[in-house]
Amino acid sequence: MRQAGRYMEDYRALRARYSLLQICAEPELACAVTLQPVDLIEVDAAILFSDLLLPFTPMGLDFDFVKGEGPAIANPVRHPADVRRLRLFEPRESLGHVLATIKLLRRELANRVPLIGFGGAPFTMASYAIEGGPSTTYAKTKTFMYAQPEAWHDLCGRFAHIMADYLSAQIDAGVQAVQVFDSWAGQLSRVDYQEFALPHTKRIFEALAGKGVPLIHFGVGTSAILPDLATAGGDVIGVDWRQPLDEAWERIGHDRGIQGNLDPTVLLGPVERLFSAADGILRRAAGRPGHIFNLGHGVLPTTPLEQVQQLAKHVHAWKLEG
Repeated sequence: MRQAGRYMEDYRALRARYSLLQICAEPELACAVTLQPVDLIEVDAAILFSDLLLPFTPMGLDFDFVKGEGPAIANPVRHPADVRRLRLFEPRESLGHVLATIKLLRRELANRVPLIGFGGAPFTMASYAIEGGPSTTYAKTKTFMYAQPEAWHDLCGRFAHIMADYLSAQIDAGVQAVQVFDSWAGQLSRVDYQEFALPHTKRIFEALAGKGVPLIHFGVGTSAILPDLATAGGDVIGVDWRQPLDEAWERIGHDRGIQGNLDPTVLLGPVERLFSAADGILRRAAGRPGHIFNLGHGVLPTTPLEQVQQLAKHVHAWKLEG
């Protein structure tokens, strides 16, 4: 879950020389960043270093990153005509540098750990496209969704088509699992999620069902819609820290795996508190097969690397009591 980033000195050194998009565009650089947490933290899988919004550029949505603010889309979607101008594309051509990174990583990893690819769910991608960047209320997104439902479904349908192709291409290039991030789906009520998001996300998982790799589905603030996330698809449902893991698993169904769910801010506190919180999650998992221990969201930039390293060692050494 966002393994590499500003909390790592080696990453900050690279970012002093290259922009995030430059790193994503250069397979050797993206490979180096992907490998940093594998080497320094000894995690059990590598997560491809890339960015959720890379498909925007070949679609005709120009964007860049503004320091301290995140992504900024120069020409956001605000009208049905803006949806119609968006281009579908062949990811093996337009995003070939990502696929080249995957192939390079598979050689560098030499099956030491599996490699996870990822992409964005249609609701989250549409939210970025409409808002023009991050938001706290998603008012523009919801206004578009409610006022122009036909254009909304056209937009999400395009993202579903593109993401299914893109993730399929990642699998063909060598990733051994994929994660679909619906980072902002927790902004929706259950009724709205079922109408405006679920059918499009489900289309992605149905398209990938025969690809032979595990599929992970994650969102933030999704306690109210967990059963609906499971309905949309995924062999594993990622959960944030707002609900105890065993309760979340009960609602998802024990026929699915679960990923999570340590609050990332616990890594900023005393190590004794960190280990106690991790133990609580592991006890709630109760040794049941299918639990991937993870954070409930990404590592915060101010997190000491030593804390992440100690957490990984602690979880690896943990044994179920009794």
